[in-house]
Amino acid sequence: MTMEEVFKKLRSLQEILSQKFEIEREMEEIPKILATRTELLNRMKKSYLEKTQEYETKSRYIDELRNKAIEAERVREGFEKQMDMIQTQREYEALDKEIKDSGEKEQDLRRDLQREEQMLIEMKVNLEKDESMSSKQEEEVQKEQSRIKEAVQAKGKGLKTLEKKEKSITPGLDEEILFKFERIIKSKAGLGIVPIEHGVCSGCHMILTVQFVNDVHRGEGIMFCPNCSRILFYQPEDLEEQGEEEEESGEDSGEEDEESETDEAEDDD
Repeated sequence: MTMEEVFKKLRSLQEILSQKFEIEREMEEIPKILATRTELLNRMKKSYLEKTQEYETKSRYIDELRNKAIEAERVREGFEKQMDMIQTQREYEALDKEIKDSGEKEQDLRRDLQREEQMLIEMKVNLEKDESMSSKQEEEVQKEQSRIKEAVQAKGKGLKTLEKKEKSITPGLDEEILFKFERIIKSKAGLGIVPIEHGVCSGCHMILTVQFVNDVHRGEGIMFCPNCSRILFYQPEDLEEQGEEEEESGEDSGEEDEESETDEAEDDD
């Protein structure tokens, strides 16, 4: 196999490997997207569970307040009934104080009960909102799982197609070169083999020595850029441009010679 055939294979392989590695990167990123959504859903569920527990605790506390308020009301009414049996001023004053104290306690309990019941209503509203958001998020996760499954299947098919193409190209290529070539493509944005343009590596734009460029031009072996490690090859276009430049240079030189001869002739006259 000639070096020209090797370079041709490597350029074809470069396109395939670039697509292959891009698909593999995308397949690695897909689960991360789902993991983020799943983590958010789990946090929402945990928050909903904590709020539900708070709601239940608040409900039990309200039941206790309600029972205490009912008991305070019963005690106050009991003291009031005793008023009909009062015989002395001293008894009246003592019983009146008991009625006032039990009445104040009842009012305090009912105010607390009213406040706590309002808080419970607000907690219930927020719980319903959280439950709705959690349900929507769960639906989104399920849809995302379906989309991911389809995407992975599609990308898997594309990957197998590229791998078949890769296997059809790699026979005859040096395994060590292939290993290096794949690593370069992975680390160099999909470019593992690039041409020399006007004595410069078109991958990293490093100016190369004349001797190095000549060695690449001879095509006697694989040459790597000393800066970016990409494989370098010489484009036929560069030879054509070089020839055109030499022709233009020759024409310019000829024109200068003609002008010089004309000036000499005029001087002789």
